[in-house]
Order: sequence, then structure tokens, then C-alpha cells
Amino acid sequence: MASLFINPTRRRFMAGTAAMGAASLLGIRAASASVDWKRFAGTTLEVNLVKSPRSETILKYLSEFEALTGIKVNAEATPEQQQRQKTTIELSSGKPSFDVVHLSYHVQKRQFEKGGWLADISGFLKDPSLTDPSLVESDFAEAGLKFAKDSNGVLRSLPFSVDYWIVYWNKALFEKKGLAFPQTFDDMANAAEALTDKSTNTYGFVARGLKNANTPVWTAFMLGYGTTPLSPDGKLRTTSPEAVEAAKLYQRLMTKAAPPGVSGFNWAESQSAFLQGKIGMWFDGVGFAPPIENPEKSRVVGQVGYSVIPKGPAGQAAATFGDGIGVTAASQKKEAAYLFCQWVVSHDMGARLLQAGAGVPFRQSVLEDQKVREGVSMPSAWLDAVVGSGKVSALGLPVIIPVTEFRDIYGVALTNMIGGADPASELKTATAQFEPVLARSEG
Repeated sequence: MASLFINPTRRRFMAGTAAMGAASLLGIRAASASVDWKRFAGTTLEVNLVKSPRSETILKYLSEFEALTGIKVNAEATPEQQQRQKTTIELSSGKPSFDVVHLSYHVQKRQFEKGGWLADISGFLKDPSLTDPSLVESDFAEAGLKFAKDSNGVLRSLPFSVDYWIVYWNKALFEKKGLAFPQTFDDMANAAEALTDKSTNTYGFVARGLKNANTPVWTAFMLGYGTTPLSPDGKLRTTSPEAVEAAKLYQRLMTKAAPPGVSGFNWAESQSAFLQGKIGMWFDGVGFAPPIENPEKSRVVGQVGYSVIPKGPAGQAAATFGDGIGVTAASQKKEAAYLFCQWVVSHDMGARLLQAGAGVPFRQSVLEDQKVREGVSMPSAWLDAVVGSGKVSALGLPVIIPVTEFRDIYGVALTNMIGGADPASELKTATAQFEPVLARSEG
């Protein structure tokens, strides 16, 4: 598919890293002549981003958007917890300081929808003077469009990046113990314990233990036990035998095979531990991969395997999360802000995201482009894990308004389990606490 954007000098992709040499990258074709990219030159946009490999990719190439459009962009990227608090406070006030917002669909979709915080951009998408003809709804994965549209089918954002949770594993540590990559949950727990040697500070497993951040680890395991936190009719399943078994697996891995202090780990701490070469397996999003193959940051370059999560007792399911980019309803610069969102999800930015291993675009044309695939800097096993996870993908969190409270309440229960508390009792307490919160939000 033709690429969406080019600056006036028809620059080709810049070699952002040594691994992303120009020869392996997709050349840029001229942007659609029907779109007047300079129409809003002189405008200044305020952009609110979540700090992640995705936002780093946006910031890295921001000057290209500014050269293309003449629009000045002030972009701020903050850690997800702070970003979520800031966006909620400001959007609730009706006077946010930003025109563009980066949102985590699995956490903020229903909240943003209920608040009416995002502009309707469906008209912009259909306007040939604003949108390149190659940007069409049918190019987005179905899950992305479901995330991006509200309950009335109105497009409120553009799907940006899908994040599957995979297992990163240290092949050298596995080989040293004569172990193969686990095929089942039981195998994974057994391998994690076999890899753990506290005398050498080697641990078999790491994942998020910090309350709130840890909840998706448990819900991802629940999928393998054949259940989800909510039934189709909205009833909580969090005290079911399957939910308890998933919590027991979490507890076993995090108490018998994880490093000390893991109850304070978010993704960044887990990643940092894995990069040191003393962790057998790390379970988290596929978009956190880039530092692993960076010799300046990693001691495990060339030693890491990337795999779809092993099978649970009821089957194999890859927990799936996603983020998008949207225009705030309160913005006075909606069309200019939409151009920025369009650039973020463009074919070329999606290619960069995939090629750097920073994320997986929702646009099918990027994933299917052979030249883009050839330019992926991550090992082929990483791309195989992406494709394989896509075939068994399932939503990793319930799409509900109080998803933050859900993560908070059950996150405390999970952290308590790391401290030795009984999983069934903790889930019973958490469910009793969360039920009225859910009922109020849906009322």
C-alpha cells in the first residue's frame, strides 16, 4: 500500500537505529495531493502521550510531522498511572490543556465515552481534503475499530497499537538447565522453579507485582483457564474455581520463582531485571521488546526467545490490549489535531513501530507489507510471537467504566497473595468490595 506521508523534500525513512538501515525500509511516496498538509501551518498543538516505546517512536520522528504540516507540536509523555490521573482530572473539568490524547482502550474507553471527552472524527476520515485515500476503516483490525468506536458506532479515535502479552525467555538459562520452553501452565511453573537459584540471584520468572499494574497478569492467566472476569451478561466471575486457580498460579510463580521485592515491580522494573540476564522468563507486552536486543541496555542480546503464552488447562489465549489516539472534544483546533492523529497511525509510522519492535500497528496493510516485514529489527521469533498471539487473541481486561478500580481492588488482593495470603479468600474479599462499584457505574 502507498505510504501516507512525506515532508516536502521527499525524505526517505531515516535510519533511526543501526538495525533500521535505509536499504531495508519502505521508501516514502508522495502524500496525497488532495490533502493540503500546510492548511493549518502556524498552529500549535498540545499533545498528551503515555510514556512507552510507542510514544518514544512518535517523539523520535515528530520533526517530520512539523516539517510536513508547519504545525508546532508540544508533546508531553508521562508514565501511564500519572497520565491517566492527569487526563481524568483535566477532561472532567471541560478545559483540558491538550488537543490530542493517547488513550489505553482497555482502561479508558468506557470512561472517555461516558464523559463525552473525545471528538467525533468520523466526518474527518471521510473528508478527502483532510484524509489520505489510503486511510480507510477497512484497513484497521476489527478489534481496533471496536475499541475506537463508541456504543453508537461513532468513531472517536484512531486505533494506534495492539499489544499482545508474550513470554520473553532466556535461552542461555534454559539451556544451562537442559530445559525446553514450556508448553503448558504447569510446565511454566515447574520450569520457573527449576531455573531459580537464589545463591546466584537467578530467578525463573518475573512479572508485575505492583498493585493495579499486576491485575492483567492474573486476568491473562484466567483466559487459559477458560474464563474472563465478567460474564457476557455482566456478572463477576472473579471467585469462580477458574479465577482462583489462575490466582494460585500467579502466587506460585511470584513467590517461588520471582526476585525479592517483586511486589513493587511494574513493567519497567520487570524489564530491567530481565535485561540483567538473571531471569528465566518475563511475561508482559510484546511492545516492551526493543531494549532486549540493544547492547547498550541489555546483557541478553541474542539470547532471548519470544513465545506465545503456553496453554492453560482450557486452551491457549493471548491477552490483548490496545491504545489509540484521539482529538479532545474541547479542542479548538480539531482538524489540525486530527492531522496529527492521522500521521501517528500512518503506514510509515506503523512500519517504524513494528520494525523497531516497539509495538504492533492495528493497520493490516502494515503487517501484510513484505518490505516492512523484511525491515523488522527484532529477531524473527518476535514477529512469530506477534502473529501467533494474534491467532489466539482475547481481551485482557473487562471493558468497563471502573476498570481502574477493578485493577486497584484486585491488585491489592494479588499483592497480598505475594505476601502469602490465601487466593480464594483474597478474591472473595476483593469481589465483595468491587461488586457495588461495578453496579453503580453501570446504573
